[in-house]
Amino acid sequence: MHRQLLEIVGPGITPGSGPGHLALLGHDPLRWRIGRGVLSALGIDFPLAPGDLAARVNFATLDDAGNITDRRAGRIPTDLNRRLCEKIRSAVHLDFDGELFFEPESEHRAVLVLRGEGLSDDLPDTDPQATSRPPVDMTPKSDAAEKSAALVARFLEQAHAALADEAPANGLLLRGFQRYEPLPGLEERFGLRGLCLAEYPMYRGLSRLLGMAVAPKPEGIDGLFCAAEQRLGDDFDFFFLHVKGTDSAGEDGDLARKADVIEAVDHQLPRLLALRPDVLVITGDHSTPASMASHSWHPVPVLLHARQARRGSAERFDEKTCLAGALGLRRGVDLMGLALGHAGRLKKFGA
Repeated sequence: MHRQLLEIVGPGITPGSGPGHLALLGHDPLRWRIGRGVLSALGIDFPLAPGDLAARVNFATLDDAGNITDRRAGRIPTDLNRRLCEKIRSAVHLDFDGELFFEPESEHRAVLVLRGEGLSDDLPDTDPQATSRPPVDMTPKSDAAEKSAALVARFLEQAHAALADEAPANGLLLRGFQRYEPLPGLEERFGLRGLCLAEYPMYRGLSRLLGMAVAPKPEGIDGLFCAAEQRLGDDFDFFFLHVKGTDSAGEDGDLARKADVIEAVDHQLPRLLALRPDVLVITGDHSTPASMASHSWHPVPVLLHARQARRGSAERFDEKTCLAGALGLRRGVDLMGLALGHAGRLKKFGA
């Protein structure tokens, strides 16, 4: 059983969930750029077409001066999200030769998609990822993005007018703009037929982007592991199980809740071991220290369990102990090769 640390993207770099998962699934995030908007759109089964421009949306709370007081609007319930999305769709009218889509994702998150000719993703995030300041102005980063910036600015103006009488979700923050282009999938690159088991839309979207099948949403942690047991006999040789609760608790600065989620997963692990996988990997796509209430650049611990794994001196599974792990500090993108090697799925290199 290997224990080690993963530097998900690079020294000192704080990864988002998109780049973090790309690295874990064997795609170098410095080569394969992907915006959060595309992942969110695919995660809600939105039928993206090549060239579509997508952005992730946060419903937020703004004060009378237009400054952000809550970037997540108190994590509003998804039912309220759906009502507000419908209200915005009815209120916004853009005069351009194309289409606008505005769809709920989950809780405070939604998806904006623009479809038309000549769209560019060279746009800034309007989310400053901080409170007590206004949203960032929609200013294009290049001449090619002027049309797209003007469309997004008009959308925001009309959407904010529609939300003016709402509370706590009276504003929108956009980030992760990207034009959609397909990526090479896990089967094409690694010969893996993958199945995603995840509740949260973004991770389901990333899985679709990489050609994985996506199971119906499991209900809670117990439902996640039940689904893994039920689908083992299906025609898949790679299972991606995702737990969101640790990240949400870390972002909220709630250490006790984060520990509770970790313990709940620990109780389920015997069920996975009973399935006798060739390789079992447990890790995260980024660190989210509760003391920072945000993602961070710190390396994440990883455990790799396999019959041929060499055991190091580490006896626990945490950040400090994994410093002494058998494989030391590795890049996030190296994990897939290690997993494939321990599964006996890599050919000998050279003569």
